[in-house]
Amino acid sequence: MNPAGEIRVAMDSGGIAAGAGAVFEEFKIRAANFPAIKIVQVGTPGMCYADAQAEFIIEGRPHLHFGRLTTRSARLLFEEFVVKGRLPSQNDAHDYLVLGSRIPGILSKKITSIVCCDTMQRGDEDLLSLIKSGVDASVEIIEVADFGFYNRGYALQFFPGGFMVADLGRDTIAHALASVLQGDEPDVGTIMRESAQLRIASRHCGMLDPEDIAAYEAAGGYNGLRRALAQAPDVVVNEVLASGLRGRGGAGYPTGKKWQMTAAQRSDEKYVICNGDEGDPGAFMDRSLLEGDPHTVLEGLIIAGYATGASVGYFYIRAEYPLATARVQKAIDAAHAKGYLGKNILGSNFSFEARVRLGAGAYVCGEETALIASIEGKRGSPHARPPYPSVKGLHDAPTTINNVETLASVPEILARGGAWYAGIGEGKSKGTKVFAVSGKIRRTQLVEVPLGVSVREVVDDLCGGLVPGKKIKAVQTGGPSGGLVPANLLETHLTYEDMSALGSIIGSGGMIVLDEDVNMVELMRFYLGFNTDESCGKCAPCRIGGFQLKRLFDKLLAGGTQTDLEQIERIAHAMQAASLCGLGKAAPAPLFATLKYFRPEYENLCREIKA
Repeated sequence: MNPAGEIRVAMDSGGIAAGAGAVFEEFKIRAANFPAIKIVQVGTPGMCYADAQAEFIIEGRPHLHFGRLTTRSARLLFEEFVVKGRLPSQNDAHDYLVLGSRIPGILSKKITSIVCCDTMQRGDEDLLSLIKSGVDASVEIIEVADFGFYNRGYALQFFPGGFMVADLGRDTIAHALASVLQGDEPDVGTIMRESAQLRIASRHCGMLDPEDIAAYEAAGGYNGLRRALAQAPDVVVNEVLASGLRGRGGAGYPTGKKWQMTAAQRSDEKYVICNGDEGDPGAFMDRSLLEGDPHTVLEGLIIAGYATGASVGYFYIRAEYPLATARVQKAIDAAHAKGYLGKNILGSNFSFEARVRLGAGAYVCGEETALIASIEGKRGSPHARPPYPSVKGLHDAPTTINNVETLASVPEILARGGAWYAGIGEGKSKGTKVFAVSGKIRRTQLVEVPLGVSVREVVDDLCGGLVPGKKIKAVQTGGPSGGLVPANLLETHLTYEDMSALGSIIGSGGMIVLDEDVNMVELMRFYLGFNTDESCGKCAPCRIGGFQLKRLFDKLLAGGTQTDLEQIERIAHAMQAASLCGLGKAAPAPLFATLKYFRPEYENLCREIKA
């Protein structure tokens, strides 16, 4: 029997750097004689720690995800798992990771395979024998390394269907097995009815070929645009207002209010801009969305243009993202050919064009007014506000600027309604947020969760916590202008309000986990150095203040005094109060966070000098 199905290879920048290109070509060579097997390139499914990775959706086989692939293991898996219907022997399995399906299914009464995982990662050697003792010999048992959630005891997934049970112990596994094999839901453990993540902005990443507009349309793509064009622009603005969507670039300003302000301006020309100038150390949210699902962001940009009365939209993408840039341009070309761009879109009176502009790697160009200056061909430096871009922006015309993730959420809001989106999240923090979690973490990942989950849930439950033997010290959020969540406050909810009360921010979504070995003073010297190097130098508080702070930190670490520490605080407050733009105003934020939660590390330096 010829196998049928598809293999999705994660062909994002991280995957390609880990060898996904060669793995993709190996699969294509192997599939040449199997016309029912489709090899598909997709964006990252999020599990960056497992690159290069591929997802196997083969008829009659468990839905499995494989990571850390090489051309050798790709060849082996195709011949054994796809063609022969079995996993390679355990002797060969050390070459790659076997991961379970991330999408729990429905209960199936005919069980042919069971995949199992110890989410506490204790390495229990008796796990397989324990499960095998409770099932018929015809049922295949497959041990996997990861289901995408942690600290949940033993977990089992049953195929076909993908029904999943977690929170099992040694004394409850047998009972859970017996119940499921009889076609019943077990009364022990926890039935995983949905993923721990809720993917809206990243819903297609890892699922669809980002260069195939037909695949995007088949998944409901451009239905949000159709619904928008069937309504008046002000109705679209009100839909976004009702959703409670806030800017995902860092500031958290209500998106609907920004659109409303631009729409209210009278002008012969208006613009919308997608801010893809992602520059925070440890951040890869925007890159992943642009590489993995450019059509979603483009659709959001077109809807924003219609709602605000704009006729031209720009993607401002940093030049260090060549794959994202290429895929966005391909999406624009394909959308033009299908009538989603150009004159009288989909037979309406609305005409709109989209263009790509590259940034030269200046961090300050993530600031709205500096970004506008860069698009105009000027030096990328900020100017005072007001007037705000919504009133006077690109070429002095009203301009709406939205972050990549913000625009990626818009099509689903238009397709499913603002009330649906507003029902997700907590308090005034509606919807979901994409986080790039890195640092001293077991599983570097891109995750999307409802706003309102705790920092601990993201770090421990979704990313596996720290490597064994290490203790968490803090989680740095919001990039070099963000703050810190110390270990004793990890239960803090990820909302704009709760993070602000803590003295931190959600920011654009970068989340760097720090262990007990991190020296907070040295970390702050790094961030201050970054912000100083990236300053445009236009205003004295940022230009001079940053330089002085960096000099004082060098002195403090080499032999400083309490007077130096006091001077650091004075300069930081002056920068925060008097700098022209957000870079200078926010540059001292991580410094204030470390002084608030880790001040003894600074004072110990001073005491050591005095001694």
